[in-house]
Amino acid sequence: MSGTGRFEEHDEHDGGNAGGRGGGSGDVPGGAGGHDPTPMPRIPTPRASVEDSGLPLPDLADLGDPAPVPPDLSHDVLKSLLGAWALAACSAAETAAVEQHLGGCGPCADEARRLREAVGLLHQPESLDLDPGLRTRVLENCLNRRPPRIPLPGWAAPYDAETARLDALLQDFGDAEWHAPVRLRWFEADAPTNRRTTVAGVIAHLLSVDGLVAAALGLEDPLAEVADAAAEGATGPAGRTEAYWRASHFPPNRSVRGPWREQSHGLVRTVSFTGSHAGRLTVSYDDFALPLHDAMLDRAFECWVHAEDIAEAVDYPYEPPAPRHLNRMIDLAARLLPTALAERRRAGLSEPGRRTPHLVPAGAPGRSLRLEIEGAAGGEWLIPLDSPAAVGSADFEVAHVALDGVEFCRLAAGHVSPQDAAVGQDGDRQAIRDVLYAAASLSRM
Repeated sequence: MSGTGRFEEHDEHDGGNAGGRGGGSGDVPGGAGGHDPTPMPRIPTPRASVEDSGLPLPDLADLGDPAPVPPDLSHDVLKSLLGAWALAACSAAETAAVEQHLGGCGPCADEARRLREAVGLLHQPESLDLDPGLRTRVLENCLNRRPPRIPLPGWAAPYDAETARLDALLQDFGDAEWHAPVRLRWFEADAPTNRRTTVAGVIAHLLSVDGLVAAALGLEDPLAEVADAAAEGATGPAGRTEAYWRASHFPPNRSVRGPWREQSHGLVRTVSFTGSHAGRLTVSYDDFALPLHDAMLDRAFECWVHAEDIAEAVDYPYEPPAPRHLNRMIDLAARLLPTALAERRRAGLSEPGRRTPHLVPAGAPGRSLRLEIEGAAGGEWLIPLDSPAAVGSADFEVAHVALDGVEFCRLAAGHVSPQDAAVGQDGDRQAIRDVLYAAASLSRM
């Protein structure tokens, strides 16, 4: 760039002298009264050079590479080079010769265009992001060839996959990404709530809440050394997270990734060793409890949701889970909806609605809403509306709601409000509203 600027200055300088050389006595020796009618050869005024300005001579690199001289090749040879030219496999001189030939030969130009289009079909543009189901397919193929001596329970597979995907997202983060701001979002008392943190703070949150599952399995609790956690009653997800953040002398940074990943590996390894019997253990979340197999699904769901939060913070695309894993997460949320409806009723947040003429005993069918989830991870669930102990029944269906699978999960995560959820609705409007708000109430910090 510096060499170009010098020569532009010289051109302007020369332009100022052009009038002095353009005609009159300046073109003929001897001045206006010259006696020789034969014009003498014009001797141009020397250009101002870089030496005149006192500036150093430009480097040869600044002058650019000399243009390749096209070789003198026959039509047949040039035509035979079209395939290599389309693949960008010609030398610089051959490329110049072919392109010079294409400017004047219509048949070869048409052939070159067709070859370039064919090359485009051979090299389809592909995303650099891996298919979220690729890891599952590779593992299945490996395990089909040699089954593991200690198999992973199916209910733990979504957690294993989602923690691996999040760890892959984190592995190339620099300091700027680890400190990128993130807002944790959820619904509380029918109102959207959020908490500001960083990417590292989100991983610390996952580490703290996964510690509830670790403690249930007899593993080390990451909050065991946090002195004020038990004293302040930090036994639920939000309390544990706040206690962990307060205990850090500095804001969490990339160093939190190692303990989180080690803990996730320990959870997967432990449930694999204990087998299907471990699924009957109970994990306490302070104000509610889940069987271990559901708690692992819950942790997989939160890992995916917060991975999306992180990806959004660093402006990076992130795909939903594999359909069969997403289906398990949707099924967990659908099974929790009757309890969430009952809790909203007790809190005065939901209208009781129209009831059947008689009380619904446990295990008996009652008023139901058909929840239809669309997409590869979809299905249908009949949600009992009057009691968690009732059974959903198509004979007592009073409403029908249809949502996309990912949209429903984002509603259950508190990332989409019930009013903004894109749903197809039919039937009892109050029942539909109650179910949508109950889904949002499943979210938490």
